[in-house]
Amino acid sequence: MANYTLTYDDGVQGWVSFYSYEPDWMIGMNNYFYTFKGGNLWRHNVNETRNNFYGVQYTSKITSVINQSPLENKLFKTLNIEGDDSWDATLQTDIQTTGFINKEWFEKKEGAYFAFVRNSGSTPADPDEYPLRSLNGIGRSINISGPANATVVDFSINPLVSIGSILSVGDTLYFSLPPDYDTPILFGEVTEINVNLRGGINNIVVDATPPGTVPGINDPYLLYIKNSVAESHGVLGHYCVFDIENDNTSPIELFTIESEVMKSYP
Repeated sequence: MANYTLTYDDGVQGWVSFYSYEPDWMIGMNNYFYTFKGGNLWRHNVNETRNNFYGVQYTSKITSVINQSPLENKLFKTLNIEGDDSWDATLQTDIQTTGFINKEWFEKKEGAYFAFVRNSGSTPADPDEYPLRSLNGIGRSINISGPANATVVDFSINPLVSIGSILSVGDTLYFSLPPDYDTPILFGEVTEINVNLRGGINNIVVDATPPGTVPGINDPYLLYIKNSVAESHGVLGHYCVFDIENDNTSPIELFTIESEVMKSYP
């Protein structure tokens, strides 16, 4: 278990911060804060390199929660940082797997840093991902052929099984087998979508080389999960706990953190 140094603020009558350094002894004198560590004396708040304690470089971390309308299911779509630098962020709700934003993805707009939340879905998907909006069904295929790295999945034209416009290259394809069609199994990544109904073409091409693919499948139902980074729906939950982290070694300022939140209508 990690040890931390806590600070108390008389203004708010509470413990406001955790510090990663752990001194042997500490004392305040002549408006300076001193600590002893390993037989050495250190004076704090005079080092131009921020978050550097006893020669070890740390990062700044903040944890908070977005919790308006706690009885409603919501989609947390974005983070908006009012400050002079972007931060790495992770988000966790009571329903969905973790979302994240890399600091490089933030765009500065009107003096604030803005980015949309990406989902951290796993491959193969965890069972709690199947009920989410990122999963969509196609239908039963009529033929599967070709090598594992370019497997062609054909769908009926008459009657028409529409692949639809939501499926994109890079999405992850799954299949389920009869008689119940209730257990999704990883198929692979969609690499091509070919639809020319007048020419008798209605298929997708899949790279079925990732672990988990079952060869020789018969009469499967096909479904897919959208690429979690490219097309995020946000994270779903009643509340959202977020952690932001910054590794800047110079002074930075952070004023507020906001999120674009919309009510979910299942």
